Amino acid sequence: MGNSQKKGLSKEILDDLKVNTKFTEAEIMQSHENFQKQCPSGRISQDQFVEIYIRCFPNSDAKSYGQHVFRSFDTNDDGTLDFKEYIVALHMTSSAKTTMKLEWAFSLFDVDKNGYITKNELCDLCQALFKLIPKDKLADLPNDENTAEKRAEKLWTIFGKKDNERLAEGEFIEGVSSSQVALRLIQYDNK
Repeated sequence: MGNSQKKGLSKEILDDLKVNTKFTEAEIMQSHENFQKQCPSGRISQDQFVEIYIRCFPNSDAKSYGQHVFRSFDTNDDGTLDFKEYIVALHMTSSAKTTMKLEWAFSLFDVDKNGYITKNELCDLCQALFKLIPKDKLADLPNDENTAEKRAEKLWTIFGKKDNERLAEGEFIEGVSSSQVALRLIQYDNK
């Protein structure tokens, strides 16, 4: 009793994370301890977050993608991630169910956070994703996906939308769920 209080994590946040992620109390507490060591202020800035992404993709330009990912996890739009936002981000990207991951992917593509994806937003994210691909791998891409613009066009066509139409979250999830090509196009697997 009170153990979570001593380490600076409120019981309320701990209980919420135990319910809403697949992490155990011990994992959450260990993650909190590590987070506090790395971010003594209790917050991670966008620049710090982007630096982590850059280290994860050393042969790529991960800056713009890292900025988009940060934006999608900064749920209160304060320009930082607190521990709760950070753990939810870890959960969503590592162990969440497919539907939850697709909900997160939608928020990643919904740049202006208005509940819809436009073709321009899709193009922005495809540009960021494309920059993750190491230059030596670009030659291996199919001809209709070998630029960010072609990738975005192919994806937008899969959703069956005209250039000036918008894509709602349900349509996005349905489209990606029913198309392996769409699923592949919205992500970059660096393996």
